[in-house]
Formats: sequence, structure tokens, C-alpha cells
Amino acid sequence: MQSNPSIHFMITGGTIDSYYDGTKDTAVPNDNSIIPRYIKSLKLYNQTEFTVICMKDSRAINKDDLHKLIREIEKSRHKHIIITHGTYTMPDTARFLEANLKRKDQTIILIAAMLPMTEFTMSDGPFNLGFAIAKAQELPHGIYVCMNGKSFSADEVVKVISEGRFASVFGEK
Repeated sequence: MQSNPSIHFMITGGTIDSYYDGTKDTAVPNDNSIIPRYIKSLKLYNQTEFTVICMKDSRAINKDDLHKLIREIEKSRHKHIIITHGTYTMPDTARFLEANLKRKDQTIILIAAMLPMTEFTMSDGPFNLGFAIAKAQELPHGIYVCMNGKSFSADEVVKVISEGRFASVFGEK
């Protein structure tokens, strides 16, 4: 295992990179991502690169966005990729990547947050980002969702809205 592998962050928006708009009673994606500034503040030993795919609620991500994500992953020089995403369609995107990526030599992790990282001091976003950074360096090549301190493969992950977290369709592992 490489001691400090480089990590390519691909940003798609979602609640993790949003702000709460009281007039709409919902989280709205920021115009510009806060993720690069946050990651740089951590002073990681890993080299990092950032690519903004889109800044959308995951329910607004369309086929063009998904194909752009595929193109960026395929051309990335990095073996470790973390994709920030919204929670609603994150399992769908993970399965889309699993089915459509030609490259199989990368560890790809999708992460999100239930609360925006800005304005909410109790957001799970920073924890999920840190967990994903650690897991990206130890998981074998493949596509994963890392949330709530657990890693799920693309083919098993589901969002359990009533619990506010993710789970495996195969039950507890």
C-alpha cells in the first residue's frame, strides 16, 4: 500500500455542499463548493485534486452529469477518488458507475451528509469526509458508499430515510 496516495475529489453538490434556505425550507447547493477549502485546511499528507462536476441536489443530477462524471473518472490519473454527492440518489449513482466504468483499477468512494457542512456545527459531513479519506487508502479497487462510519458496496447500499442513514440490502454484515 502506498503510504500517502493522492486523492481526487469529484464534487457534485448535494446537502454536504449546500446551505439552508428558510424561505424554501430546504438545503440549496452552494454556487461554489466549500469542499476544496475544507480539505486544504486539514493539511493532509495526501496530494489532492478537485474537479467540480456540477453543484446540484442529487435529484437534479441527470444523464449528462453522470456521463461527465464517468469521463472525469476514466481520465483521472489518480487511483483514489472521493465523490461528494447528495443522499437521495447516491446509491443509484454508485450502481451507475459500477455498471458503466471501464476502469477497474481505482478505489471510488461516494460520500454525502444529512446536514450542510456550513451553518450546522453538528453536520456529519466532516466526519464522513474524514472516514472516506481513510477508507480510500485501505479498501480494494471498487465502488463504495461510505456513510455513518460504515462502507457499503455499490450493489448493496440503500438509503433508509426513516433512520436517517444507509444500510445494506443484505442485512447487517
